[in-house]
Amino acid sequence: MTEKKTRVAVTTLGCKVNQFETASFISTLEERGVEIVPFSRQADIYIINSCAVTARAGAESRRMVRRAFKKNPEARLLVTGCYAQVAGARLLDIIDQPICVVGNAFKDELVDFALARDFCDIEMYMTDISRVKKICRLPVRRFRGRTRAYLKIQDGCNNFCTYCIVPYARGRSRSLPLEDALAQARIFAGEGYREIVLTGIHLGKYGLDLDPPLDLLAILRQLVSREPDIRFRLGSLEPGEINAELLDLIDDADNLMPHLHLPLQSGDDVILKKMNRPCRGADYRRIVELISRRLPDAAIGADVLVGFPGEDEPAFANTLNLLTELPISYLHVFPYSRRPATLAARMKKQVTADIKEKRVAILRALDKKKRAAFYKRFIGMERLVLAENSKNRFKLMRGFTDNYMPVYFPAPANGINKVFQTRLERLDEDNNLYGSPV
Repeated sequence: MTEKKTRVAVTTLGCKVNQFETASFISTLEERGVEIVPFSRQADIYIINSCAVTARAGAESRRMVRRAFKKNPEARLLVTGCYAQVAGARLLDIIDQPICVVGNAFKDELVDFALARDFCDIEMYMTDISRVKKICRLPVRRFRGRTRAYLKIQDGCNNFCTYCIVPYARGRSRSLPLEDALAQARIFAGEGYREIVLTGIHLGKYGLDLDPPLDLLAILRQLVSREPDIRFRLGSLEPGEINAELLDLIDDADNLMPHLHLPLQSGDDVILKKMNRPCRGADYRRIVELISRRLPDAAIGADVLVGFPGEDEPAFANTLNLLTELPISYLHVFPYSRRPATLAARMKKQVTADIKEKRVAILRALDKKKRAAFYKRFIGMERLVLAENSKNRFKLMRGFTDNYMPVYFPAPANGINKVFQTRLERLDEDNNLYGSPV
């Protein structure tokens, strides 16, 4: 009679860094012989990789804890991630069942904690994250259900923007040694991945803490030359980290995608100063215009935080005008969320919810116009598209061009994870872009 496998359910909240870390947990758990089941099913062990970037994310993290215990009160529960790091003690107040809280510095030991035979009712593996000097090494074999792999090469942040809890949850900037990063990319190549997204909490700081120091360009040059069959895509970079050398490399390397995502947050200099952001509106304009001149086909994305304390109508107008005038391809728009333990939470002139809602709607309408204008530029042209899945209402293959345009096109079911030369043909009123393989 075969022994019944331990069932483990894992869920992830938050960013791509968390998604990479969860993929590592699952890879290691599968190597240990457990059965991975959906979080909605009954399991013997539940793992929650939590988020604390907003108050809502914290509330969702607590909800997932309650949900796991409701599903199986006898299960072993482990909570890790940013909410566990900054509010782990609060978890002990909302439940009375056994729990294991794993801080971000101990994520590389989480699987051992999960599968331990002997454990206490309450376990907390925590440390002062600001003193941690080394990045957790978390090898990944595969990303379940994904054709793009994330590769975390950096963790932590030194910026301390006044609205952000992340430096307190993730600690200071720490980098994955170059050889470890190259080895992880080789694993993904061996598993058949065609695209890797480089990610980190502050990606542009990669390598500065290593001995000897490196920079992002150094690792990019190594990756694109060693793995010529893999498309590499960059995560978010601060505007001031864009320079001519990086743009030259993107232009020269066929497998480094022409796509840059630059957080703006506000186009008003007074608000940017209150946010403790590292650049001002004129700096952002200069960088975006430089990218547009040097890489005219590149997608340029922007993050915008709406309704920061003190954002009056003229301040919002400065943001709206700046984004309207610039050749931005798309926007990610977020309403400011008051996050306890941050400086902004204590600031005066908090913006009311109804005003934030109206401003978010205005910028999301601008986002739709920006996407439409960017996509229409390429109608009739050909781009390389990585096919990802065909599970959509159009029953067509969906994938992303090199410059990050989502495209629907006819392709066989076995075309997933293949790159198609695709002619872009039409755009519908909802900004769905359609094409045909050449």
